[in-house]
Amino acid sequence: MQRVLVLLIAAGALWTSAAAGRLWLYWTRPARPAPPVEACFDIPEGSGLKKIAALLQDQGIIRDRFLFVLCARFKKAEHRIQSGTYCLRLPLAPRDVLDTLIRGDVRVVRVTIPEGSTIFDIARILEQRGLGQAETVVQTATDPAFVRSFGYDNESLEGFLFPDTYMFKPKAAPAAVLGRMARRFAEVVERELHRIPGTHGLTLRDIVTLASLVEKETGREAEKPVIAGVFFNRLRRGMRLECDPTVLYGVRLEDPSFRGRLRKKHLLAATRYNTYQISGLPYGPICNPGIAAIRAVVQPAPVEYLFFVSRNDGTHQFSRTIEEHNAAVQKYQRARAAPEDGLR
Repeated sequence: MQRVLVLLIAAGALWTSAAAGRLWLYWTRPARPAPPVEACFDIPEGSGLKKIAALLQDQGIIRDRFLFVLCARFKKAEHRIQSGTYCLRLPLAPRDVLDTLIRGDVRVVRVTIPEGSTIFDIARILEQRGLGQAETVVQTATDPAFVRSFGYDNESLEGFLFPDTYMFKPKAAPAAVLGRMARRFAEVVERELHRIPGTHGLTLRDIVTLASLVEKETGREAEKPVIAGVFFNRLRRGMRLECDPTVLYGVRLEDPSFRGRLRKKHLLAATRYNTYQISGLPYGPICNPGIAAIRAVVQPAPVEYLFFVSRNDGTHQFSRTIEEHNAAVQKYQRARAAPEDGLR
């Protein structure tokens, strides 16, 4: 009897050793032999371990989903696997597959939002990158409840979406994408305003609105504080800003397909954004300005200029008097302006 017991114990030990060996070989050896291939798959939000293992087996990434679940539970990884779209370079051992899923090394969509983009520009960019339909993006960005969720009492997130390069999960919802941009704006601008004392008595909305005008007027960083200084000088004197980009924004709000040049009729149209017809700032931001434009508004150049006109090479001619300005307009603009144009 004692001999039988010893044999049973020995057999059990051999079986356990064999099972452990098999499990180790399974865990450390890839399911696929060479040559290397790429396998892409989605793990939906909230997927359980068994469902994930079945998905991996169906994709040919692992051989035995039951052993994968067993090993994953042994590593206490059941609730650490992250959802998303993965692209794995096979062959990979199951332990390496699990490590990748725990790290969340998902495939991402790289999106760059240029400074000065409007919400309509952003919507088009996101649609091109597969992150929602443009119409849905605009609807989300102009949803009052969504806007209020970030603490803004505005009709739109225009101006409050920070231009930057972002990484998003494929098929991320527009609300998640826009929310990321809005939070990035709050983070950067709050840090910037704390760094620079004084805001000239302007509210955050005023700062962003004025910065959006500066952003649209020039792409030259060195000119931004000067143009901000011109705008402040005009505001102090009660002069209208007469900023062409504000007129264009108002026109495109009414007709998003408009791509023509501004005409006299546009300059005479009474809209909340036409700074040829209204005093002070337009109703709200006309684009999403970068940090240089925001800094320019908070720290404008101490200049005496009241006017500026494009030199048609990306720079501007600045003037103190209307006589100087008219001469600059004659030199740089009148020769190329159409008869109906009312550009200053």
